[in-house]
Amino acid sequence: MSLTEQQQAQLDKIQLDASWKGALSDFLLSPKMDELRQFLIAEKNADKVIYPPSSLIFNALNKTPLNHVKVVILGQDPYHGPNQAHGLSFSVQKGLALPPSLRNIFHELNADLGIPIPKHGDLTRWAEQGVLLLNAVLTVEAGQPTSHQKQGWEDFTDHLIDVLNEQCEHIVFILWGAYAQRKGQRIDPNKHLILKAAHPSPLAANRGGFFGCKVFSKANNYLKQNGIEPINWQLDA
Repeated sequence: MSLTEQQQAQLDKIQLDASWKGALSDFLLSPKMDELRQFLIAEKNADKVIYPPSSLIFNALNKTPLNHVKVVILGQDPYHGPNQAHGLSFSVQKGLALPPSLRNIFHELNADLGIPIPKHGDLTRWAEQGVLLLNAVLTVEAGQPTSHQKQGWEDFTDHLIDVLNEQCEHIVFILWGAYAQRKGQRIDPNKHLILKAAHPSPLAANRGGFFGCKVFSKANNYLKQNGIEPINWQLDA
């Protein structure tokens, strides 16, 4: 798509990796994105605290450029406590207590691959290896889970999944829980591997269907079968 100078100037303002910016430019320049931007500006003008900070909203895309994506782990919306969210699904910044879902993810990682349970919850190392840690909704109001649903982020991330689905092949999509699985219905199972399990939150995981899902070893086996370097899931190197 050839852009006008005005459109190019608008894109230049967005803090987003060039590979994604090019692939998502039609959405980024759409009225839907304008509405989403206006909503976020209005929330900030109303003195609401929004997580993650503006510079980290697209952290998942900036840490994992489009042409590096090997695995997608789809979350719902960011953590809503102070200093937790930093733009990567399920991940928290170093020095913070592990949220219950992440603790269960680490237990499964340990059971699946024998990897010791990490001492911190910062998943940046996964992101840098090609694990796109994508939330369906990229912002949240402090203390108000799901407060930014249905404001346009879902359309943005659906579009993003469509780009991955159409432009790439042999990506592993890890879909934990009904919400992620509904969103994943748009993925072509003939081109990609779709791994489904219950959500790792204690409420869901303790009912069964999460522990023993072995998504980490299954993902790596699939990548290796397709000549792709597997993920080193160990965080405490």
